[in-house]
Amino acid sequence: METFLGLDYNFWWFLVFGAVISGYAILDGFDLGAGALHLFLKKETSRRIALNAIGPVWDGNEVWLVIGGGALFAGFPVAYAAIFSAFYIPFMIFLIGLIWRGVAIEFRSKEPGVKWRLIWDFIYSFASILIALSLGLMLGNVALGLPLNSQHEFIGNWLSFFNLFSIMVSVTTLALFMMHGAIYLAMKTEKRLYTKLTILAKSFTVFFVVSFGLTTLYTLLYIPHLSDKIRSNPVYFSLPLIMFLSIANIPRQLNKGKYRYAFISSSITIASLLAMVALEVFPYLLYATNDLKNSITIINGASSQATMKTLLLIAAIGTPLVGVYTSFVFWTFKGKVKLDETSY
Repeated sequence: METFLGLDYNFWWFLVFGAVISGYAILDGFDLGAGALHLFLKKETSRRIALNAIGPVWDGNEVWLVIGGGALFAGFPVAYAAIFSAFYIPFMIFLIGLIWRGVAIEFRSKEPGVKWRLIWDFIYSFASILIALSLGLMLGNVALGLPLNSQHEFIGNWLSFFNLFSIMVSVTTLALFMMHGAIYLAMKTEKRLYTKLTILAKSFTVFFVVSFGLTTLYTLLYIPHLSDKIRSNPVYFSLPLIMFLSIANIPRQLNKGKYRYAFISSSITIASLLAMVALEVFPYLLYATNDLKNSITIINGASSQATMKTLLLIAAIGTPLVGVYTSFVFWTFKGKVKLDETSY
């Protein structure tokens, strides 16, 4: 197997895929969180400001989702086929949520009527919550594992997706995104809305800490394969340490009113959580709960070495370009939100 800097191409592509998914979770996470808490904002002006805070970036943030899907398809086609076929119904719900969220954002401002805007506000918030819950449900099931046959095909029932662990991960994901979104909106607002979002950010932080604590406790007690590696190697303990320190720093920075640092900490929390999942499931892309031999790994689920080499070259050029573009957009629209005639 060919290597680069002492590591094989499959491992490098696993890192690329993980980095892209982390980028999507961080960037679209605050969009989804802002949408999920939208109905907590009672005034029309507040809702418009919240929409305009994510308006310039929400659709660009979804580019990372497209890149992630493409990375999985190109680098690990066997895993792509198994995951997308197994999660057909959750993915359809997820895609419907994405469609309705975009429609709600764009259609809300097309008519001045109160009922018109209330309907689209509800759809926007409901779709954002649905997307976050769907993402958490799929992440929970991928981490937990699925029953697969020897051809790496899903042989379970879609109702099995609604197990206790995956539901807990789903709720934790929603809580994390709502905290992340509230912190982002607090950075972009001022005066009374800023005060309101300060309270919401602290409340959602409590929501996240409680749900995360319960999920972690359940994982340690009942799902050993998601904590074995960290227990076996003291070096890996650095990941949960970073995660816990970043979580602890969020309320600390919120109390100081330093929302930019709180947002950085919540972003690190998201990245470290996904890194911990990746560490524990590695080298499996999809863990077979019925027979470990049927699992899909970075070896038996990967494309050819020539393909991997080409993909890494493309990623080395394309991913930084997307990162630069994303940074440019955020830099261009930095600062507090001001409403004008072009606003939503």
